[in-house]
Amino acid sequence: MTSELEVYVVLTDTGTLFTRTIKWFTKDPLNHASIAFDSGLNEVYSFGRKNPQNPFFAGFVRENMRGQLFAEANCALYRCRVHPGAYAKMRSVIAEMERNREQYRYNLIGVIGLLFNTQLIKRDYAYFCSEFVAAVFEKSGVHLVNKSSFLVTPGDLENTPTLELIYEGRLQNLLNNRIDDEIGKRLA
Repeated sequence: MTSELEVYVVLTDTGTLFTRTIKWFTKDPLNHASIAFDSGLNEVYSFGRKNPQNPFFAGFVRENMRGQLFAEANCALYRCRVHPGAYAKMRSVIAEMERNREQYRYNLIGVIGLLFNTQLIKRDYAYFCSEFVAAVFEKSGVHLVNKSSFLVTPGDLENTPTLELIYEGRLQNLLNNRIDDEIGKRLA
C-alpha cells in the first residue's frame, strides 16, 4: 500500500489595503491563499505581489513567508493528505508555472467576478490566489470544494472537510515554533 504525502494550504491576512477591501466584501477573516509543500512554509506558492511594495505588479510567485509582507500576518495552516500520483502532478503543475512565470498574471477581473459570484471572462494564464490553489488541486485530481475553481474563495478553502486545520494564529509564531521544533529534533 502506498503511503500518502502531505500538502498544505495557508490562508493569511496581511492587513494590506487590498486584503482589507476583499475582507469587506467576503466577510472572511483570512483573504489570501497559498499552497505549500512543507509545514515549515519554506516552499510556498501563490498568485500575489511580485514585489511586496507594489500591489499592482502581481502574478505567479514563490512566497517568502518570513518577508516583510507577512511580518504581521494572521494565518491558518491546513494539511491535506494526497496519494503520491496527485502529489507528483501538483509538483508538475507548479514546476510548469515556475518555468513560464512571465506569462502568468494576477486575475483581478476574476476577483471582481468572484465578488458577484460569476466568471466575467475566462483568462488563460491568469489566477487569483484561491482560484490558483483550487486549480492546482483540481488538476491533480483532488477536488477541495464542489464548485469551479474560478469561484473559490479563501473562505471556501477554510470550510472544506478535505483540509485539516493544524494551526491558527500569528504566522510568525507558527514559523518560530517550527524552527524551535527543528532545533529540538537536531539536539535530541
